[in-house]
Formats: sequence, structure tokens, C-alpha cells
Amino acid sequence: MEKLPVLICVLMMTLSSLLSFTHGLTDPQDVSAIGVLYASLNSPQLTGWKGSGGGDPCGESWVGVTCTGSSITSIKLPGRNLGGSLGYALDKFASLVTLDLSNNQIGHSFPYQMPPVIQELYLNNNQLTGGLPYSFTSLSTLTHLNLGNNQLHTQISDVLQSLVNLLSMDLSNNELIGKLPQSFTSLKSLNTLNLENNQLTGNIDVLGHLPLQNVDIQNNQFSGWIPSNLLNIPNLRSGGNQFSTSPAPPSPPFTNAPPSPLQGSGNGSNSGSHSPPSATGQGQSKNFWTGGKIAGIAVACLLGLVAAGLILAFLLWKKRAETDDEEKQVERTSWLAPAVAPVKGPQWEKSEKKLRDSPENVLLKPPPFEKSKLQGERSPVKSGSNKSIKISMAATTFSVADLQVATSSFGQENLIGEGSLGRVYRGELQTGKLVAVKKIDSSAPPVQNEDEFLGIVSTIARLRHANVLELVGHCTEHGQRLLVYDYMHKGTLYDILHSSDDKIKKLSWNQRVKIAMGAARALEYLHEVCLPTIVHKNFKSANILLDEEMNPHLSDCGIAALTSYGSERQVSAQILGSFGYSAPEYAMSGTYTAKSDVYSFGVVMLELLTGRKPLDSSRKRSQQSLVRWATPQLHDIDALSRMVDPALKGIYPAKSLSRFADIISLCVQPEPEFRPPMSEVVQALVRLMQRASLSKRRSADNLSASQRSLDRDDTIEEN
Repeated sequence: MEKLPVLICVLMMTLSSLLSFTHGLTDPQDVSAIGVLYASLNSPQLTGWKGSGGGDPCGESWVGVTCTGSSITSIKLPGRNLGGSLGYALDKFASLVTLDLSNNQIGHSFPYQMPPVIQELYLNNNQLTGGLPYSFTSLSTLTHLNLGNNQLHTQISDVLQSLVNLLSMDLSNNELIGKLPQSFTSLKSLNTLNLENNQLTGNIDVLGHLPLQNVDIQNNQFSGWIPSNLLNIPNLRSGGNQFSTSPAPPSPPFTNAPPSPLQGSGNGSNSGSHSPPSATGQGQSKNFWTGGKIAGIAVACLLGLVAAGLILAFLLWKKRAETDDEEKQVERTSWLAPAVAPVKGPQWEKSEKKLRDSPENVLLKPPPFEKSKLQGERSPVKSGSNKSIKISMAATTFSVADLQVATSSFGQENLIGEGSLGRVYRGELQTGKLVAVKKIDSSAPPVQNEDEFLGIVSTIARLRHANVLELVGHCTEHGQRLLVYDYMHKGTLYDILHSSDDKIKKLSWNQRVKIAMGAARALEYLHEVCLPTIVHKNFKSANILLDEEMNPHLSDCGIAALTSYGSERQVSAQILGSFGYSAPEYAMSGTYTAKSDVYSFGVVMLELLTGRKPLDSSRKRSQQSLVRWATPQLHDIDALSRMVDPALKGIYPAKSLSRFADIISLCVQPEPEFRPPMSEVVQALVRLMQRASLSKRRSADNLSASQRSLDRDDTIEEN
């Protein structure tokens, strides 16, 4: 009997545990909601899922379901070939913050009710119809919305006023019509907006003051003018619309401000009457405008005009004198005067002289200053700025309208590249000349300063070398900063080496050596010929462009000056974009010198040798870093032959391969002081090519001798 209470307690605890197990861990409301969703999706085969509101999603670990405590907080089932609809009970998920059912075949109308605290909603690439429901007015927690590639075919409902935390919205590739609703102005956090490939109309003024950085509104029926704030964002794609290419209408003419309410009533008292004076001036004191006062004011105005005229005449004389002095100085000395070569041995000096005298390395001086030409090409300069007036611009000045026409309003179809400073578009000028237009990210601090920008452009425009991409022109209108370069038909070295397109012809060994030689000469010109020295700071295969004859042209020369003034985001973007090419000292301390360019050149040579990317996460871990994997094998002839790009199919001279590898090993040394200057790299490549040519001639001579011997033997046999 004494043990009976203990047994009862044990039985009650056991029963309680069984009841708890029977009801499960998941909140009953979530169980009911997920049961409705499962049935609406036509009860697909999903691991652990059960119909009719049964089962325990949190306790049984249903596939794609994540819980916090007893609440379902995430459902992720992308690409599961799901059909059916979204049902009618999504609002019953009281704690659901992420719903990802993208890349399925879910159809029917968009549901009226939504999870109340949803943050991320991904329903793109389905077959949903209808439009945004009224329940969106309460989704203040939503941060990411993607409904792209569906069949939404109505106007965008005016239900966005509560989405103040929304960071990205994608409604692209639907059948949306009508104008953008006024509630777009409430999207105060919106960074990315995709509306391309719909049938939207009207203007886009509601987007003008949003913090957008990425906007794609291509292929709609928008009209009017693009707001100036949008023109300054980093990534704007607006082609395929009906935007006006004429200048935006000016602001209303200046009108006098209304009279101050603090103005007295005219009788000199502070009686509190604040009525504005009438048009006849009755509010003014009748005795104020006396003859003496009028004469005094007239004399003061006259003296002020005389003083202003004298000051203006003095400033103009001073500017003219400074400009004349600078023009004379430039005529006496070239900005790109050759640097003094370091003292070397006699043999090196002889080879160096031969190299310097070659046609592709002849230095071209910048054209002389021409006042009339400068005045016609110079962009408007802010009042009081003297620096821009002194800049000699050897490149053509384009208008924004010219470049919009050339690039089809910077349409996506003309986008050919993207870098840390902006996007590059293919364009065709009215003359028929093809150009590449770099649209510089206008959020960079230096871009806001026209004087600094024009100074950098002037420097770039003076670069003259057969292997440096030539700057054709520039544009500084309406806050835009654009650089126009020659267009290279074969694209980038990176694309040719790493493209999976079988139609792209692979490079032969001789072509690879030729490209390495041209790129080396371009760096040598920047490092050792230009004064002051120019360090590229972003040397990589994507910045080596090839013309129709496969001659290399190094792009972005001198443009690092923009990055050096740039924002944290730009510097980070450049580091990420060049990761794999960056020298160890840059990665560790941010120090970048000409020897860092040499290291990057060695990495590009490794690309030419192996056909591999500098970083390739698809390979096993020990081979992901090209330098780390290849460097230990560069002096092992057997390993070296296995490293060669399979696209060469074994067609290369073994000795040239070995010497090519020797140059690489010198360039990619961890310590900058042990890397050779680019002039020595050029000489090593020259010797490699000379020996290859000599070997080819000897082989040809031997073949001719053998052929003569065979001919003689044939003659003997005939006799």
C-alpha cells in the first residue's frame, strides 16, 4: 500500500509523455496550415510529408521544413516539380519568415492571404496568375519578394505602402500592365528592382527618390524622362522603352519668394499685423524713398560695377598668363618622356636599344595644345574652378545623347562586360565606328569631382602604345562619367581561354606566346617608359582584349586612379574581382607596387600555359588555386607536360614550354623584391621567340637537306 502513490505517479508521467508524443512538437495551427498547403499542391511525394493535417513537421523533420521550437519558420522546396496551387491558409503560418517554392509549376491565382510575418517570399518561375493581393498592405516585415517568370497579368496594385523594409523586388517576365502605383514611393529601403519584360506604361517618376542601386526596367512601354537620380545609380538597364532622349525639361523659372511674414505693416510699429504689402506698395512707408537715398544707392551701385569689372579683368589676365606658361612648358617637354633605364650590362643595353627602336614601341608625344579645340571639347566647368581649364584633352568629348544612341540607351543586348567601376557596353557611332563605352559607377567620390575626373581622363588619353587600348573619348554631362574606347572584335583573353563554346577557336602555342609578349610590353611601357610611372593594379586576362589579328590590347590603364579615391565598396569589388591574380603583399597588407603587376602577369602566363582559371572551386581542393597547384611543378618536365592546356593537343615546342615556365616561376615569387622588372620579362620572352624561330629554321633546313638527299638517291636508283 505504501508503494501505491509512487506507482500512480509513474503511471501519470508515462501517460503524459505518451499524450505529448501523440500531439507532437508542432503547433496545431501550423500542422493544419501545412496540411492545407500539402493538399493544394496535389499531395506530392515529399519525404516525411503527410496529408489531412496529420504528422508532426517539426518532430519528424519533414523535408524542406525548418522549425524554431514548435513553430514552422521556413519552408523551402525549390525545383521539386510541384503543381496545384498555394491554397487558402498561408495566413495561418503565424511564424513563417521564409517561403521558397520557386522553379515549380504552381498555378492558379495568387492567394489572397499571406503569412503575417513573412520576410522572404520566393515564388518565381511558376505559373501564378492574377496580381498582388490586398494582404500585402500588412506585410511590413517583407525584405525580399521574387515573383518573376509567372503569368501575372493585371496592374500592380497600390498595396505597397507598408513595405518599408523591402530590399529587393522582382516582378520581371510577367504580363503586368498599367502605370506604377504611387505606393512605390514608400519603398524607402528598396535596393534592387526588376520589372523587365512586362507591358508597363507611363513615367517612372515614383522611383526617382528611392535608394536604388540595381534597376532593370527593360522592354516595357515606359515613356517620359528617366529621373536624374536613376541615371546616377551603378546598374541601370532601361532599353526597349519609349524614354525621351532629349534633355529633361528645365526646372520652373526663378520666381521671387513670397514676402516674409515677419515684415511689418508699413507704419513702423509691431502691432502684430503681418499682411503682405499690396502690389501698389501701400504697405511701404511713404517717406522712405527720398531723393537723397535714391542718389546714394545709384552711386553705390555704379562703384560696385566698376570694382567688379576691374577684378574680372585682373583674373582673366592672370589665367591667360598661366595658360600661356603651361602651353610653352608642354611644348618643351613631353609628359610621357622615356624614363632613364637602369644601368645594365652591354648585352642587355644592345637588346634594349633594339627593342626600343621597334615600331610598336615608338613613343608618341601628346598632340600640342590648341585653344580652339580645347574650348570646343571641354565640358562645362563650375564657376571658380581653374583646374579644368588647364587640362589638355586629346580625346573627343561626347554627349550623353550621342552615347545613348550608340548603345541603344545602354541596353542589355549591348552589355559586354562589368567591372569594379561600372559596366561596359558595345556601341556604334554615327560614323560606323564600333566602340566600347565604360559607364562609370557614379557613386564613387572622384566621379562627383569633375576636375579630378577630367585630370585622370587627360592622363589616360595621352597613353600611346600598340598594346594599350586607346581612349577614343569621354563624357561628363548630367552627372554621368563615361569613357569611350576602341572596340576589340575578339573579346577578352579570359573568355577565349575559358569559354565552353566549341565555336570559339582555341589559341595555338605561338598565339599564346604572342599575347604574353604584347601584354608584357604594355606593362613595361606603363612601368618604365611613362613618367610618372603608372601601376595598373588590376592586371588580369579579362582586361586583355584581342583584335581580329589576335594582337593583345591592355585595357583599364590608368583607371586605377579612380579606384584610389573610391569608396569602400569599390575597393572591395576590385579585390574580389581580381582575386586569384592578387600578389601576396596586396592580399595581406593592401600594398600594391609595380612588382605586384608582375605577379599578376605571371598568373596570366599560367592561364595561357594551363588553360585553367586562377581560382576554380569546381576542382578538388588541392587544385583550386592555380598558383599554389602549378608552382611546385614548373621545373619538373614530366609534370609540366601534364599541366599544359589539353586544347593544345600536344602541339608545342618542349624547350619553349620549359622557358615559358621559367619566366612564370620568376614572376610569381612570393617576395616582391625577387620578381624581375617587366623589361627583363620582355627580354626573356624575346629570347624565347628568337630561339623558337631559330629552331624552326634549323628544322626546315634539315628537312630540305633530307629532301635533297632523297631526291639524289632517287636519281641514283633511276640511273
